[in-house]
Amino acid sequence: MEKLLNTVSLTRQLLNFNTINPLSNEDECARYLGKILEESGFTIDYYDFARGRTSLVAKIEGRGDGLPLCFTGHIDTVPLGALPWEKDPFKGEIEGDKMFGRGSSDMKSGIAAMVIAALRMAGERDRKAGITLVINAGEETGCEGSKYMAELGNALGEAGAIVITEPTSNYPLVAHKGAVWLEAIIRGVTAHGSMPEEGVNAINKSALIIDKLANYKFNGQNQHPILGEPTLNIGTISGGLNINSVPDLVSMEVDIRSIPGQRGQEVIDELKLFLGSDVELKTILNLDGVSTPLDNDWVQKVFVIMEQYLKQKIVPKGVNFFTDGSVLTSAYGYPPTLILGPGEAEMAHKTDEYCYVSKMKEITDVYTDIALQWLK
Repeated sequence: MEKLLNTVSLTRQLLNFNTINPLSNEDECARYLGKILEESGFTIDYYDFARGRTSLVAKIEGRGDGLPLCFTGHIDTVPLGALPWEKDPFKGEIEGDKMFGRGSSDMKSGIAAMVIAALRMAGERDRKAGITLVINAGEETGCEGSKYMAELGNALGEAGAIVITEPTSNYPLVAHKGAVWLEAIIRGVTAHGSMPEEGVNAINKSALIIDKLANYKFNGQNQHPILGEPTLNIGTISGGLNINSVPDLVSMEVDIRSIPGQRGQEVIDELKLFLGSDVELKTILNLDGVSTPLDNDWVQKVFVIMEQYLKQKIVPKGVNFFTDGSVLTSAYGYPPTLILGPGEAEMAHKTDEYCYVSKMKEITDVYTDIALQWLK
């Protein structure tokens, strides 16, 4: 299979699958990858958190007692957006060093690279540890696939380290923020618009809440050495029935990006106390951040590998978006975790999304070297 496929051709194949979340499903794409891996000796298990929403876990054993190295990523993508594409989003068209398509950067190129590297490792006779690939459905809307597998208890197996192949332009990152998404509900009392004194205007009340949130300061020592401070953003607001009624309900959606060490429920409890009884908070999403100590031996070994490829000293960095690492790192017992992939983070979710072909090829060799270092 390695002779028939390379990272570029496999990425193009994956782009042919429409896996837009939630309009399409991932099943066909997941089973295509599962067949490739199974033919090279991997044991494959499929897990559906909903009909057609298929994740897979692929494992190949080592000959020693070391814990497996885990590569992980997701195969769902976001919608195409309202603007027309100049390139076909499902063909993987190549122009110069760019491959275009929805998911080219986020993150089917990363999936392809880790699969090709895993196929190479399947041919290594003397590997002392195994390789596990966790390919997730439903990441874009809250890591449903990885959460489902983690809750099963025995689906994921073990891992001694994790590489998350999200888009980082081939730069190794040691941390990412978590996400706490909340619906804030403010209630009033409706009345005729000509007699507002007979009601309680929920929009007026929400204006005061918005002002409070704009000045909100998180409790505790909320400064991460790499990721900085947590953030809060009001993303949506809706309220009112018609122009001539006093509105009795306002709903706002609040996006909090927490830092490692902040527990989501603690953040929610603190915000409830701050806003008081006039606001009802409903949890939409609660994912913790991820951070690996810089002095971790495996992290330092990967940094050495990356310095050889990038020709520069690796400076510890992180990202503000969340990944399936929010679920998998804790499910695996908090092994060292790095985010490292060929995609361009700034191209994620954009019209005419692309990934550099040269970075796809480079990261495949990087993953191979990381795996060889682990397995030997």
